[in-house]
Amino acid sequence: MKITILAVGKIKEKYLREAIAEYSKRLGRYCKLEMIETADEKTPEQASGITEEGIRKKEGERLLKYIKEDAFVITLEIGGNMLSSEKLADRIEKLGVSGVSHITFIIGGSIGLGSEVLKRSDFALSFSPMTFPHQLMRVILLEQIYRSYRIIQGEPYHK
Repeated sequence: MKITILAVGKIKEKYLREAIAEYSKRLGRYCKLEMIETADEKTPEQASGITEEGIRKKEGERLLKYIKEDAFVITLEIGGNMLSSEKLADRIEKLGVSGVSHITFIIGGSIGLGSEVLKRSDFALSFSPMTFPHQLMRVILLEQIYRSYRIIQGEPYHK
């Protein structure tokens, strides 16, 4: 299985880059992992709805360029479906069994994902109704993907 993490913005903090590197290394046993970062747009303070929509559109166009036609796309959205770790593992396993060989997870920028990206989504996933920094979300997502593969393989993992 190939897993692509497609995210808006660069990781600046060293501790987050180190955590991402650690989970990427661990995941190497289970899948082929690809991490793609696209440029983010500066969002002015007190931006209007129209300005924010324009920013989401520009960021979305950059994201869409990297989505492969055969990929199953999972967007991270506050209003998406909340799954337990076991249910996420089950979904990943069932996708593989059904012939899906590529899953792309998309993490938007600070103001979310544009409508064209949302239309391309096959499944909307939420980790919480809370808002997390999108840089930290990469670490959380990678940890949950790693946990999923441990569950799928029947291997122990801290609960």
